[in-house]
Amino acid sequence: MIRVFFKAFVKYHRGLAKMPLAWKPWLISLLAANMIAPLFWFDRLEAQVVFGVALLNATTFVILTATSGFSRLLGLAHIYWIPLIYFLWMRLDLFPSDTAYGFWIRAVIVLDAGSVVLDAANVFRYFRGEREEMVKGL
Repeated sequence: MIRVFFKAFVKYHRGLAKMPLAWKPWLISLLAANMIAPLFWFDRLEAQVVFGVALLNATTFVILTATSGFSRLLGLAHIYWIPLIYFLWMRLDLFPSDTAYGFWIRAVIVLDAGSVVLDAANVFRYFRGEREEMVKGL
């Protein structure tokens, strides 16, 4: 089981590395907003929740890669962002947008919401029959 998980982990990261260059700034923005920036405010609840959801997403990505390859189904891993976006949205009035923390929360909402839209389209396409891997040669 650990070997399967490790192989899927490697395959997922190879897939990310081989994605078209045009997508890399988007992917780096998501990574920075959800896994790196929270570490600067880890004493705050919102940062802990964002980081925890990011770890849950990462685990789900590996599980989905193990079951369906680097396919459009990977977008399903971001389903956890829907309640996260709601949670952050409900707390916006606590954090002014002119502070770094308030700006970061708003950035997470915008980036994650955009990703959810793209992911929903990919998952829809997967269930319509587009099940091939999105990156060749993994």
